[in-house]
Amino acid sequence: MTTSAARTKAHRVAVALRAELPMLVGMSMTAVVHVFGHGWARDFSNLVFTGTLFFVLFGVMIWCAFGVVRHAEALAQYFGEPYGTLILTLAVVSIEVTIMATVMLSGDPNPTLPRDTVYAVMMIVLNAMVGISIVAGALRHKQQQYSLQGAVAFLAVITCLAVISLVVPTVTRSTSDHSVTPVQALVFAVLTAALYGGFLMIQTMRHRTFFIEADADGAEHAEGRPVYPAWAHAVLLLLTLLPVVLLAESLALIVDFALDKLHAPATVGGIIIAVLVLSPEGLSSFKAASQNHLQRSVNLSLGSALSTIGLTIPAMLVISLFTGTPLQLGLAPADAVLLGLTLLIAQMTFSGAPTNILLGGVHLVIFATFLVLIFSP
Repeated sequence: MTTSAARTKAHRVAVALRAELPMLVGMSMTAVVHVFGHGWARDFSNLVFTGTLFFVLFGVMIWCAFGVVRHAEALAQYFGEPYGTLILTLAVVSIEVTIMATVMLSGDPNPTLPRDTVYAVMMIVLNAMVGISIVAGALRHKQQQYSLQGAVAFLAVITCLAVISLVVPTVTRSTSDHSVTPVQALVFAVLTAALYGGFLMIQTMRHRTFFIEADADGAEHAEGRPVYPAWAHAVLLLLTLLPVVLLAESLALIVDFALDKLHAPATVGGIIIAVLVLSPEGLSSFKAASQNHLQRSVNLSLGSALSTIGLTIPAMLVISLFTGTPLQLGLAPADAVLLGLTLLIAQMTFSGAPTNILLGGVHLVIFATFLVLIFSP
């Protein structure tokens, strides 16, 4: 092998290692925490060290989440739309499900965390993510088009599952603490999973064109061509996702300690998890809208909200049934009203007319109201 060829090969290896730094750092951090951290990762007597550990863990998990998104984007180029956004959405929601399952099965029971997280995801996605994306697109392109059939399909299923999962338990009489009975849990889990599965069939087979931009050829991702074969990106996606799953328990313990120490509302814990899992997808949605690919932005945002309910709620209900872990899904009346308003405005936003900056502003006002009600209910 010539010197020039050796240098070229070494350069390619260095570039590949640099690209996979999220996975490498995440796995190294996981090894340190699980091998050496049984004491100091659970001893919160030193507040400065605990705060530093939180930001380090949170930063590493966010970095890994962006790494997951990069490989999901590469797979999206192999399989095309709507499979691309579906792969990205499922990868992100799998992070959310594993974090909440880890929290539910370790430490003190937190029966409201899944509800608070799902509610926070709905508010962040349907108001903050949608609002920012619409405003960003409107500032550059004034008005933007999307597929009405796709948006209606998303919102119909989201509205149905959101009301059944988060509002109905508030008004049922079987329990007094906004929880569900075993029969209700089983039926809700089956119906939710079945409806979400039916939606996936519509999205990927029978009515795939509902979720594709009219100029699909111009909607290619701007990140460049994949650098590995599809199977390699799939394996690297799983390896990059693994540190997020394994570090979730340590992060959850710190969050529980901080909420108790600061006497903060329990909903803040759900928001922290929601921000962790949604930040990469939110950035992708923002970029798509800015590049005038609103259909991809709609697929990302509404798909994220739908998969959160369609996958997270059945998973949490099954865990609750088989482990006996308490689970409360019903929202407080004010939160239920705000969720209803969000769903109503979302129906108006995606009613068929082109989006504009005013519609984005309405969603951001609702999100600001959500934040206020957390600390001043």
